[in-house]
Amino acid sequence: MTNEQITCKNCGHPHEKEHKYCPECGQKTDDKLTIKVLFSNTINNYFSVDARFFVSFIPLLFKPGYLPREFVEGKRLKYLHPAQFYLFISVVFFFLLSFEARDQQEAFEKTVKSSFEVGGKMDSTSKLVLDSIQQNLKENLAKSDVLDTTLIYSLSGIDTVVNKKNGESNVRFGLNKKVLDSLVANNASQEEKLKAIGYKEGQAQWKKRFYIQLLKFYEKRGGGLLQAFYDTIPIAMFFLLPIYALLLMLFFFRKGRFSVHLVFSFYFFSFLFTTFSIMLLANLIYPMPIWINWLIILGTAIYLIVGIKRFYEIRLSEAFIRSIAISFLYFLFVIPTSLIIISIVAFFIY
Repeated sequence: MTNEQITCKNCGHPHEKEHKYCPECGQKTDDKLTIKVLFSNTINNYFSVDARFFVSFIPLLFKPGYLPREFVEGKRLKYLHPAQFYLFISVVFFFLLSFEARDQQEAFEKTVKSSFEVGGKMDSTSKLVLDSIQQNLKENLAKSDVLDTTLIYSLSGIDTVVNKKNGESNVRFGLNKKVLDSLVANNASQEEKLKAIGYKEGQAQWKKRFYIQLLKFYEKRGGGLLQAFYDTIPIAMFFLLPIYALLLMLFFFRKGRFSVHLVFSFYFFSFLFTTFSIMLLANLIYPMPIWINWLIILGTAIYLIVGIKRFYEIRLSEAFIRSIAISFLYFLFVIPTSLIIISIVAFFIY
């Protein structure tokens, strides 16, 4: 007597009905589609927090350089994979950051709206975003021969529009606030409003896009711009981390291939996100004194020096010098350039 044969719904391989799993592809024989089945695999594959997370958590915080060294030496199942650790903790960090971003967004919109209407001063966060857009659009885009005088004035005009007083006409920007407000109030077409701020028919498509965003910025009084800035940061981090690994490879080119330095970067950024997540959570519960926050930031610098010493097996003095050099290059060139790009992208997509 032969056992009843069934066919796997996933791969089509025939097997005995008594088998709980397909011997060919491993899918369960009775794999009914439920909410649990629908989401459990996704959560387990991408955001799993098993025993390896807790085994990895303490060494990550208190043993600089230990986890990346263990991983590179082949101990890759005992601890959480560096990329998986980074993805998980980055989700936690940006979730907590969203609460802080919400408060910043409210303050930003309030000060920008006030500046539009009464010429009030903007706070540091608001001015950082707007200055990045204003200065760097002007400096980087104005080098192109296709830019006309009107657009150059527009690039430098974001700040002057925001800081207008009493509805006076801004000659450089070609904008009469009363005229534009009248067009907005009477639901004029977008083309009419674009012409009112200096757009000329037939200009390049990207120029029109710039004017559309500028008009949106004016109509919404800056609303949503800072949120777009924050939303762009997680994407930027996927580029910033490999750049950091590249700097490590330049300073330690004899210590292994790029993937080795990428492992250290994954764990180090995971440490940073974990530390800053704890800071954000603590400040959400009860605001900490500013000196404690600065002390923690200093601690991350010490962590980097010790981590580099242990991971690359060099002297402490050498680790100190190289850590300072890497951090100097990263914060002097990479971070400012990234903020410029993030600001421009945020302005064009918000």
